Amino acid sequence: MPTAAQAVLEKVPEPVRPILVKNRVLVKFGLTGGLCFVVTMAINYALKFTVLERKPVTAFLIATAFATVLSYLMQRRWAFRVKTERRRGEFSVFVLVNAVSMGINAVPLWISRYALGLEYPAVGHLVQELADFVSSMLLGTVLAMLFRWWAYRRFVFSG
Repeated sequence: MPTAAQAVLEKVPEPVRPILVKNRVLVKFGLTGGLCFVVTMAINYALKFTVLERKPVTAFLIATAFATVLSYLMQRRWAFRVKTERRRGEFSVFVLVNAVSMGINAVPLWISRYALGLEYPAVGHLVQELADFVSSMLLGTVLAMLFRWWAYRRFVFSG
């Protein structure tokens, strides 16, 4: 019986299949990131529309912190397939990389809300939420993802 990955690969067109296999760590990194993106979004909006309504950056940072723990577990065991014991300080370096990443991720939201003033009542609720989504969930996530890919390979899961 084929594994789930083999079953999925069989459905991928032949010219693309070798590229995915060759770059499987990058593909797994992306899939893990995609799942963590959904988790971040769900927690962020749950907090933002309830207990942290007036603190969107705080809601986003809490959501990102929660997804970071999930990311560590998935990146280490699945994407990068680290089978050895944790190296001394590995989790600390991971947390440091993700703290920097959270800052990178939050900067576009901060700029959108506070430097550009895209918040209610200066703009409507719909414009505010669209600006929040584009700045934090799209732009911030892409910038942070690029940094994390580089930093995980260079500092966290390099050995």
